[in-house]
Amino acid sequence: MTANRLLLKFARRSPRLVILTTVLGFSGALFNGISTALVVPVILGYLGQSAGTQSLPGPLKKILDLTGAQGDQQFLVLMGFVLLAIILKNAATYAGELTSARLTQTLTTGIRNDGLKMLLDVDLEYYSANKIGDIVNQMGGEIARTANSIKCATQIATTAITILVFLGILLTISWQLTLVSTSLLAMVSVANQFFIRKAKRMGQKLSSSSANYSIALLETLSGMRLVKSTGQEAAQYRQLSHYVNERELAERQSQTNYAIVNPINEVSGILVVLTIVITGKVLFASQMAAPTLLLMYLLTLFRMLPSIGRINGLRSQFANTAPSVQVVNAFLRYDDKPIMAQGKTPYQPITQGIQFQNIWFKYPTSQDWILRDVSLNLPKGTTLALVGSSGAGKSTLADLLPRFYDCQEGGISLDGQDIRSFDLPSFRKSMGIVSQETFLFNASVFDNIAYGCENVSFDAVVSAAQRANAYEFIEKLPEGLDTQIGDRGVMLSGGQRQRLAIARALLRDPDILILDEATSALDTVSERLVQKALDELSRDRTVLVIAHRLSTIQNADQIAVFDRGEVVEVGVHDELLARKGLYAKLYNMQFGETVAPAGADMTVEPPAVEPPAVEPCC
Repeated sequence: MTANRLLLKFARRSPRLVILTTVLGFSGALFNGISTALVVPVILGYLGQSAGTQSLPGPLKKILDLTGAQGDQQFLVLMGFVLLAIILKNAATYAGELTSARLTQTLTTGIRNDGLKMLLDVDLEYYSANKIGDIVNQMGGEIARTANSIKCATQIATTAITILVFLGILLTISWQLTLVSTSLLAMVSVANQFFIRKAKRMGQKLSSSSANYSIALLETLSGMRLVKSTGQEAAQYRQLSHYVNERELAERQSQTNYAIVNPINEVSGILVVLTIVITGKVLFASQMAAPTLLLMYLLTLFRMLPSIGRINGLRSQFANTAPSVQVVNAFLRYDDKPIMAQGKTPYQPITQGIQFQNIWFKYPTSQDWILRDVSLNLPKGTTLALVGSSGAGKSTLADLLPRFYDCQEGGISLDGQDIRSFDLPSFRKSMGIVSQETFLFNASVFDNIAYGCENVSFDAVVSAAQRANAYEFIEKLPEGLDTQIGDRGVMLSGGQRQRLAIARALLRDPDILILDEATSALDTVSERLVQKALDELSRDRTVLVIAHRLSTIQNADQIAVFDRGEVVEVGVHDELLARKGLYAKLYNMQFGETVAPAGADMTVEPPAVEPPAVEPCC
């Protein structure tokens, strides 16, 4: 779809503003043309030459005749017409500028809101497949350039109306001269196509270089600790500087291309005027009013030429920003993005439990199965722990429960009802998730704990913090609960961040709890405090826990051992140790009760299982 059609699609969102902008543009152009056409007769009338009024265009002469003015009265009437036309022209132009600006702002705001909604509607799969820097660039720079494109389009439309009105006036003065001048100006516009095509290519280059810069900058800022710790400041500076220079070069080339349009238009305009003077002298040689007609025609043409130059410049600008319009349109599309299908059944608290039935799952970008025929049962009010080596599929199974992804085969049911039938927001609100990588906003402690809970009271937040063993350190912060904790909670330790996440989950009072290696990155003291908070959080809840440290899940009601995407053992701690299988080997590796030979393979080869020949359920 071309940029023109895309902008028309956006413009349909505000039809009233589009119509009003068009009407005001036409009105301003009409009054501008009338005032211009009347200037020469007024000057000639002032000099006492009656030919001034006789040479008026037909429609204006009829209006003047209706007034019944004669002699000096005609001069006064013409003066009044000129003054009124100038006032109305400026009033219409002022209102048109305001309306055009309002239209541009409305469409730009609508596009930004559409982008925000799309980003919140798509699945996590979209963020796995796209770079955050590219997304930020599209929401920022590309939409800003699209806004400029919208502004150019509205200015092109109003300028085109002005040109058409002036052409109409020129036709009433002399259709022969208008035919000549139009042909010459058309040739100039065709010549400008070279610069317009060049502007489009430069716009594509500018869009690409802006995306590269945004991606590199965001990655550098996000990984600043790594940059500092490895002494890569100079290397990162060179990389970012390269992208900055690349972008500035593209910008400079675009500006150079745009700057050459106006001189070409001005020189071409002078040549057109000289041609019209020569042609007019030949055409009007036998007419008494020839000087007046030619002067009126040239004055009107002079008033039109800046609009011709302006529209050519705007076309160049529009071509330069048009690639961004197409980028934004692709960004806003839903049909090529992963959107999680939602059910309509409101979530109801668990009465029986959660069943994982023959789960097969692989990521869209992978050919390998991450989970293979996984079947587990998690009764209400119990804890199911998932253990195994990294990459065994534990976190993937946990991600399927809140439907961050859907399985390709098999399914998950809650009290016998497929979780895909539940309304997604209400279903996810029933869960509390505490992971190893806790995310905190650059906001106050209070706001981070209360996130996701509406109209929460101060006492409720304090109670949640106390139950999470967090209130003691919160009281020592400079402003207590009102303390700003920095980007991602940088002002806090790892254990403190985890306890805030637990307080957040406690405040939500979830029916289902998912703990994803919540203590694996903590020191012994912090782990003990966090584990006490987790025990409080897990009380009387249905819990799915992923554990790296086996000491934290010895009291779990069930332990499922994963290896290469399959469940190879299920049981309680003592039972699994007695089997002397993979769980026992993992336990011995951690606690040193049995020393494994160096380089020994500590995994159990899973039985070969082929996926069932059934249609995908998700």
